[in-house]
Amino acid sequence: MTYLLWASPAFAVIAAIATGRTGSLGAALIGLAVACAVALAVPPQAFHLLEAGTALARGAWIGWIVVPYILGGLFFWQIALGSARGATPEETPVDARARRRMLFAACFLIGPFAESATGFGVGIVGTMALVRRLGVAPIPLLVFGLLSQTMILWGGMGSGAIVSAAFARMDPTELAVNSSLFMVAFNLLWLPCYWRVADASGVGSGWGERVSEALWLGAAQVSVIAATAGLGPEAAMLASYGPIIVLRYLIDERPDRERLLRAARRVAPFAALIGCMVLTRLVPPLKEFLEATGRIQPFDGVPAWSPLFHAGSWLVLAGLVTGWLRGRGRDFPREVGAAWRTGRLAVLTIIAFAMMAELLSGSGIADGLARGMFEALGRWSLLLTPMLSAVFGALANSGNAANGLFMASQLSLAAEAGLSVAAVASLQQAAALSLNIVSPVRMSIVCSLAGTPGREREAYRAMFPFAATAIIVLLVGAALIVTRVI
Repeated sequence: MTYLLWASPAFAVIAAIATGRTGSLGAALIGLAVACAVALAVPPQAFHLLEAGTALARGAWIGWIVVPYILGGLFFWQIALGSARGATPEETPVDARARRRMLFAACFLIGPFAESATGFGVGIVGTMALVRRLGVAPIPLLVFGLLSQTMILWGGMGSGAIVSAAFARMDPTELAVNSSLFMVAFNLLWLPCYWRVADASGVGSGWGERVSEALWLGAAQVSVIAATAGLGPEAAMLASYGPIIVLRYLIDERPDRERLLRAARRVAPFAALIGCMVLTRLVPPLKEFLEATGRIQPFDGVPAWSPLFHAGSWLVLAGLVTGWLRGRGRDFPREVGAAWRTGRLAVLTIIAFAMMAELLSGSGIADGLARGMFEALGRWSLLLTPMLSAVFGALANSGNAANGLFMASQLSLAAEAGLSVAAVASLQQAAALSLNIVSPVRMSIVCSLAGTPGREREAYRAMFPFAATAIIVLLVGAALIVTRVI
């Protein structure tokens, strides 16, 4: 009975979302209320109002840290472009090879880049806007739109990795690099699924082009992992994919001087932002100065806030400078309001789930649940939780939600079983994100944009190979960890 009570916050959140009567924020608040009651009523260890207040404050701080990433990214994107454009094709290609190259760039390069800068499905909108020019049918169109979410580990300036690392009490860069290996497996195995859909939709190619796509994707994956290791998860995708997109544009489009100048003007804000962020992270004296100036860390084990170093601050600054240089200063209030309206639910949801995660961790409930699972199933219980995390992440449309519920217990389980804590943390992070690509929220977005409302069943059928591939990768990864191969 005690274990059921300890698990009731997770059950409450899942039930709230499954009914369809409340969104992620409502479900998070319900789970937070249940977690407060359970943590104070039946904690495994001494846990009183003072400890609960501290846990809630820690969670609020962890959630706050990502707010500038989210709102700053939205503000910058709206000011810089206003749509998912940039160094992208300006005309609809007629040649079959050019059509296929445009499709690949939209799905695997431009869409993930847009999602990294902002999050919130902007990558979907940009990808579908480009692919729509190719005249593909609605169901393949929405599949291609969802492929913009394949690099979601770096979505929203890597804010999810930062929150998850706080839950795991780990370095964000270490967690992101370890988790990226699962992302590589997902992407390389999703590529044949993409080939099948592309060929069926009339944008086919021979094996020569397929090999080229695999090489481009592999190079992009290597570059983003290297950038993550060197720069951290915030700037990694922008710094690695930005130059790759420009190179791809030059090779595919071969623009004349006039077109090249127009494209350069559109991407100039991104180039300047990337350059500044790379400098702040690779020049040691500058990095140390920016990190130390105004640094605030109210609790041990939580991310510190350095206002001059935080990527969100640079996003806001880049948006302000870009708007001023382009004579859009009058638009600032409107764009700030638009960024808040778009991002507020995500911001509040992240904060609520972070508070709940700290309650479950600080009260010892997460550790108690892990011990119970270990006693019942042994180390093989590790195979179960990633599947729950994947499903819950899809239902909540948020890896933060799944990690808030399961990260602490997974790491406690790893410690109980004598398994690699770093490997289990990366598995949990990958699992929480793995099925976001087919979340009900994203499905509703793509069905609406593709003009196929009410055809979600067809959409899920088309996306089933992608979801099944992700589950297989997670199971194989979990089995390798349980058997101590990794």
